[in-house]
Amino acid sequence: MDQAALTSLLAQLIANWEDEVVEFKEAGKDYDTDKIGRYFSALSNEANLRNAERGWLVFGVNDKSRKVVGTAYRPEIDRLLSLKNQMRDGTEPSVTLRNIHVLIDEDGHRVILFEIPAAPRGMPISWSGHYFARAGESLMPLGLDKLDEIRGQTIATDWTAQVVEGATLADLDPKAISVARERFAEKHARRVSPEEVAGWSDATFLDRAKVTQNGAITRAALLLLGKMEAAGKLSPHPAEITWSLRGEEQAYEHFYPPFLLTSSEVFARIRNVQIRILPQDQLLAHEVSKYDQSVVLEALHNCIAHQDYTRNGRIVVTEYLDRLTFESEGGFVDGEPTDYATGARSTPRRYRNSWLVQAMAELNMIDQMGYGIQRIYEAQRRRFFPLPDYDVKDPTAVSLTIHGRVVDPAYSRLLMQQAELDLVDVVNLDRVQKKLPITDDAIKHLRRRKLIEGRKPNFHVSATVAAATATMADYVRTRAQDDEFYAKLLTDYLAGAGRATRREVDQLLLDKLSDALTPEQRTKKIANLLTKLRRQGVIVNKGPRAAPQWMLAE
Repeated sequence: MDQAALTSLLAQLIANWEDEVVEFKEAGKDYDTDKIGRYFSALSNEANLRNAERGWLVFGVNDKSRKVVGTAYRPEIDRLLSLKNQMRDGTEPSVTLRNIHVLIDEDGHRVILFEIPAAPRGMPISWSGHYFARAGESLMPLGLDKLDEIRGQTIATDWTAQVVEGATLADLDPKAISVARERFAEKHARRVSPEEVAGWSDATFLDRAKVTQNGAITRAALLLLGKMEAAGKLSPHPAEITWSLRGEEQAYEHFYPPFLLTSSEVFARIRNVQIRILPQDQLLAHEVSKYDQSVVLEALHNCIAHQDYTRNGRIVVTEYLDRLTFESEGGFVDGEPTDYATGARSTPRRYRNSWLVQAMAELNMIDQMGYGIQRIYEAQRRRFFPLPDYDVKDPTAVSLTIHGRVVDPAYSRLLMQQAELDLVDVVNLDRVQKKLPITDDAIKHLRRRKLIEGRKPNFHVSATVAAATATMADYVRTRAQDDEFYAKLLTDYLAGAGRATRREVDQLLLDKLSDALTPEQRTKKIANLLTKLRRQGVIVNKGPRAAPQWMLAE
């Protein structure tokens, strides 16, 4: 929003004053993040219950006088934006702020408007393991009546939430349950210890992981954890993934539950050789695997999570010489693929299989709701490969193509040398290399930056940009290393020093990151790395949030 639109919005919110989906705070420079998280949970849940698209938390307005007084909360833009990651890490299921709007009014007062998405239907949002709600202007725990109302929104219509008559714990695979415990403990390491999770009975664990309903076996439980022979209890709806090899050699294989385990077996069947990408006029090639495991599993898990099982179809993974395709029944329920890839949308309001999605999130199969597509795009971009292609022409099915080869060397070289490119620009450049149309605004923007050449409709990625910057020194200095490289530097440091503050971590890693990143992007990358290692149980924070002390996990 521009400043005029924000001024109008603020006036409207103040005129209506506080209700269950709007909260005003004066907010000092160091307003407690935990309090923000509680309001996030409460406003998100209340927006869901009131069928609103969003809630608002507004800083810089005195909640007694109703006057705009301004706020000094996180004046640095990178620190302010880092709140998105903090909200995403502390909420369950993981969601984040839709937008953070900053308004400077005519009197010079700084006002921050946090746009909080409504909880998806059927999925209440918790903060640090606790659910919150509002009663007028008061913050309070989410009552059982409201909790049941949200959870009941989709149970009646959600195929995966239905209890399977006659199914028992004996129909679940013991190895799958054991792996599920490990995944759950890894995801919730901040709130519950692995020892505590290990001490729960199977029935208690499965209920806590939202796989079963009060001990009853759901269809989601059989899909994710069921024994192969128990899949017949889902008949006539097939629970099946088919891998097919096409080309000079042909082969196929069928895979059945437990999908928590067999999805990795599908990836193991795919031939995954190393691909060499040669920078312009250089002898040193950049080697990447043909397919990234995280990309393939993200795509496959999305198929499992969002398949329309009532259409009695199977998930089909087809391997060609230069690409993989993933086909599943059921069109997109909310939004378009590129909306999620570029950040135009974050968390969907609706899911076809809310119960299954929630269970997969609890078991760390899908990390953040609404961010899977963006992660696939980003991973392909980091590997200098073409971006994925979604075919959604058929409203009853979705087909996704993951490319395993370079289409246009100029595109790949450009990504090597300009790692700071906005993802929207990369999406448009990818369409150019594939000879697909782009908007007139995109054409003007890319031409102004000298990223494309030619005449409409025959554009191509500018080879002159790639050639002009393709010295080996530039390539090495701007090339981003894998996260494993930075993680090894940090863990080696912690092994010797014992602990490190955030400032010491920055001193260790900042000058090692790609020169193509802005200071804000470098800071954000380090924050994401710390979060990733903490979630994996590699490191722990022994200090307060405001002054962390990072140590290796015991």
